[in-house]
Amino acid sequence: MRAYVIRRLLLIIPTMLLVTIILFLLVRFVPGNVIDLMVAEMATESGLGAELTADYLKKALGLDVAIHVQYMRWLSRVIQGDLGNSLWTGRSITEEVVTRLPVTAELGILAIIIAVSMALPIGIYSAIRQDAPADYAGRTFAILGLATPNFWIATMVVVYPSIWWNRTISVELIPFLENPMGNLLQFMLPAIVMGTSMSAALMRMTRTMMLEVLRQDYIRTGWSKGLPERTIILRHALKNAFIPIVTLIGPMLILLLGGSVIMEQIFCLPGMGRFFLEALNKRDYPVICGVNVIVSFATMIVVLLVDLSYAYLDPRIRYR
Repeated sequence: MRAYVIRRLLLIIPTMLLVTIILFLLVRFVPGNVIDLMVAEMATESGLGAELTADYLKKALGLDVAIHVQYMRWLSRVIQGDLGNSLWTGRSITEEVVTRLPVTAELGILAIIIAVSMALPIGIYSAIRQDAPADYAGRTFAILGLATPNFWIATMVVVYPSIWWNRTISVELIPFLENPMGNLLQFMLPAIVMGTSMSAALMRMTRTMMLEVLRQDYIRTGWSKGLPERTIILRHALKNAFIPIVTLIGPMLILLLGGSVIMEQIFCLPGMGRFFLEALNKRDYPVICGVNVIVSFATMIVVLLVDLSYAYLDPRIRYR
């Protein structure tokens, strides 16, 4: 196991190097140019000509050298733990990430807790009571969750209360240490929307895998020996059915880290997703690359942890 983990950790190094090259080149192919956007804002105010302003900005931002030189400068800073500075504000990206990452992490953790709390019980019960009214209700709920866009639900949740009850969401973040209850209430609504949407796929996977495991011979043997239903489900069936479920939960964690853009934008949460969206709109290359580097590294770590969890869930799996 130890040798396997060391090999996987060492493999992250060349993988991340390849990721940085792809990211650095890919953001340059995004339509639009950061210099053009800056010139459009600065030319009128400064009174300088467009060409003069563009040349000055390229030199000031270090974009006047060859792209491989830009990459090596950026990579040398990333290796030292410095993601660089924003082209627009000049602020440290590392400091911005440290400030915004807890917001996204809190939203993601709450959403995962809600999704798992809803999906596992309903999925297990639907499998145990197959084709019963409760099973049909759970499957209907899962299909509706998959078919209904979560951004539409979030928009309705924000718009209609403001029209009917004159209640609007807070546009300023409530720090947890200053007001824990207010902070949780601010995050609970987007977390419920995200968690409910995520629980649909997880619920269907749980039901499918539980049905497959419940048809196995050793489960029938447990029933024939008179074991309690609770023991058969929780101690024997659920653990063996959990491997595909864990495989599905892993990517969900990464999706929450980098894919909460819409929820953070709708509910005015200053997290990583909103930070990335603003940088993408302004073609802020260092910010786009920095956020994606963090998400890529987190993805590799989560995938490694998911793979290691297989050995715990199934004793037949051994890593060497």
